[in-house]
Amino acid sequence: MTDSLIALENVGFTYRTLAGMLKVNKFQALKSISFDVLPGETLGVIGSNGSGKSTLLKILARIYRPDSGSIVFNARKISILSLALGFDPRLSGVDNAVFSSMLLGASYKEATKLVDGIIEFSELGEFAVQPVRTYSSGMRARLGFSVALNMHTDVLLIDEALAVGDASFRAKSERAIVERVTSSQTVVLVSHSEAQINRLCNRAIWIEKGQIVLQGDPAHVTKKYRESMK
Repeated sequence: MTDSLIALENVGFTYRTLAGMLKVNKFQALKSISFDVLPGETLGVIGSNGSGKSTLLKILARIYRPDSGSIVFNARKISILSLALGFDPRLSGVDNAVFSSMLLGASYKEATKLVDGIIEFSELGEFAVQPVRTYSSGMRARLGFSVALNMHTDVLLIDEALAVGDASFRAKSERAIVERVTSSQTVVLVSHSEAQINRLCNRAIWIEKGQIVLQGDPAHVTKKYRESMK
């Protein structure tokens, strides 16, 4: 579709791992994936563990490059809610917030304007000026989450597994996600929750064993997915 922000056609991706001096193991995580991400929509992606959902998000975020098919990106900035994208343990939380924002497409000037909001949302307080190597895993996760959430982006990619921190922070992060999803922001949301997909998404895709089983109306897609689990 000419007005799509991202268009995938027959996209495939294979993991390759060394299994010895002369042997390479291959696992095809995605097979012939085709769909469009349209401006302003919230596209839900559902499927069982190991179905290829997280790999698909990394493809959309341009972290992985597909080894077959094609992708057309008409979106200038795409952000993924990542726990620690590009964090340098030697640098402070503030410096990492700036650096990670730039990795997600912000200019240096834009990143420095965003940093106060990032640190405030992450609730790092005085630890913001300390090296990230001194952070707990929860603190690093909150910082990574806050970086992506505060980015001004064309497409926001969300993995539900990124609910981090204590109960108070999780509730705040969930409210912030819902606020972004229900705005004019274009979102791709990976979730195991049928209720969440039905409540927040305009369209849904069901992926299983690296292939699209069904896409369309969220209520119909999640119903078929639920029936397959029985």
